[in-house]
Amino acid sequence: MAKAEINAGICGFKTIVTATTNGSMVDLTIESECKAIQELAKHLTRVDPLQEISAQRKLTSILELGAKHCAHAACPVPVGVVKAVEVEAGLALPAEASIKLSKT
Repeated sequence: MAKAEINAGICGFKTIVTATTNGSMVDLTIESECKAIQELAKHLTRVDPLQEISAQRKLTSILELGAKHCAHAACPVPVGVVKAVEVEAGLALPAEASIKLSKT
């Protein structure tokens, strides 16, 4: 099982993604304080990890559903879900990722 804890930023919403291998697919559980991500979670319960990380992809189901349900284009939650899927599927090592923003 892989887990991603995502702090979305200025909105203050936190999201927990749990990814579990189920054959060649990955099952997802997404818990969030954000109503848009809660709606995303209803539609994003199982994915094919190879489709999600393909370098030849157009929009993947995670990113496509993220765009459909979350009006904020810079929301890091959909990408965090992809990262959890990668780790669970053995396609990436679990390492912390972050975006540090500042205005100078």
